[in-house]
Amino acid sequence: MSLSLKYRILYLVVGIFVLANMLLTFHEVYWLNLLPLGLLVIGLALFRLDIILLFIVFCTPLSVGLEALEFNLGVHLPTEPLMAGAMLVFLVKVFYDKRYPMDVLKHPLSFAILLNLFWLFLTIFPSELPVVSIKFLVSRLWFVTTFYFMAVLLFKDDRNIERFFWLFIVSLSGVVVYTIINHGLRGFAEKPAHWVMQPFFKDHTSYGAIIAMFIPVVFSFFYNPRFSLNTKIISGFFFVILLAGVILSYTRAAWVSIIGAIAVFYFIKYRVKLWAIFAMAGVGLFILLNFQTQIIQKLEKNKQDSSNNLSEHVESISNVATDASNLERLNRWNSALKMWMERPIFGHGPGTYSFLYAPYQHSSQLTIISTNFGDGGNAHSEYFGPLAEAGVLGLLTFLVIIFFIYYKGIRLYQALEPGRMRLTVMAVIMGLTTYLIHGVLNNFLDTDKASVPFWGFAAILVAIEVYHSKPSEELNRQ
Repeated sequence: MSLSLKYRILYLVVGIFVLANMLLTFHEVYWLNLLPLGLLVIGLALFRLDIILLFIVFCTPLSVGLEALEFNLGVHLPTEPLMAGAMLVFLVKVFYDKRYPMDVLKHPLSFAILLNLFWLFLTIFPSELPVVSIKFLVSRLWFVTTFYFMAVLLFKDDRNIERFFWLFIVSLSGVVVYTIINHGLRGFAEKPAHWVMQPFFKDHTSYGAIIAMFIPVVFSFFYNPRFSLNTKIISGFFFVILLAGVILSYTRAAWVSIIGAIAVFYFIKYRVKLWAIFAMAGVGLFILLNFQTQIIQKLEKNKQDSSNNLSEHVESISNVATDASNLERLNRWNSALKMWMERPIFGHGPGTYSFLYAPYQHSSQLTIISTNFGDGGNAHSEYFGPLAEAGVLGLLTFLVIIFFIYYKGIRLYQALEPGRMRLTVMAVIMGLTTYLIHGVLNNFLDTDKASVPFWGFAAILVAIEVYHSKPSEELNRQ
């Protein structure tokens, strides 16, 4: 085909598109305007999946749930459709090329993640709500596939690790600024703090949890030898924004999680022995079991509810006598335990808790925010939720993932020479720690907001070990 003929065909196609679009626009049909964008996305998916992944990272804090727009589909735009498409393209490429880095597949963390996914797949068959469980597993698959298995390959170029951080932080900071302005118009009161981040975040708990994950990351930028003074000043600007965001979120669990992450930092930095940590945990458990009556009586004397005053709001963390949110968590956890005891092996099915927990509530544990219709959300725990939905192995396989995050992450930190990568590993471990502590009181891994950074951080640890550190054999000998 001659060059002139190719141009003629191109002009013909463009002309037909323009005329068709003009005709449809005249009749108030606008969907054809999306065709160029759709073709661009398809082209990038086929040839530059890395750009698609980084674009999803930037969009994640800004994504909006369709249920908020009354479509009740339970997906977020534009992130989840893009993840689903990227996953399909990636899987086709893997099956066609019949290859994926074995160092990644053989990594213990990858094995733990695959084991957890396999068990979730098995629990679909005895699920009480199979359609709900299938939808839950499919969404978990596109989260894990895109931001763990694909992201490890993305982070083979170490510059993409910093791009991942910066894209999420810049976008998240924009949401924080929007929220603070919205909150300021209402006098920074405690009640509006629960919803002023909408439509980008459903409530203040998920908002605070995600900000907390990135505070250690931004703080690590001050010590990054790769960054210039100007970049560190800019990092300070974003650190202040995120810190203000987490404080004004009135999310008590997020505050506690940051303190816990700082404790983990000192444990790792000063190489506190594992036996010492278990000894401290054992002493704590001994005190809890032997003085539980006195501890409960002390907690029940705390009548401080959530408050506009930050010091009073912190005090309300331990109020299990009158604080509605604390009491409701106890109600949800007890319901989850009852569900687990009824079906201890396979659970009731992935994603089913929020539809089934209502009958398991006890009348004595109901609060002013309880519901008898099973429409009040999830188990408020990344640990009780899997237990109720996927049985004991659902919880254990998730705990195995956590174990290898810390086991491999800490060994990697200790094996690396002081510098940028070592700093990144510590920041990622601390960021994951904030979420895992927060996960005692809430669970968000069924959303893009939490899944992108959680699985992305895990992928960073694996990518640094496999591609940017000493050979894995040497790490294994240590």
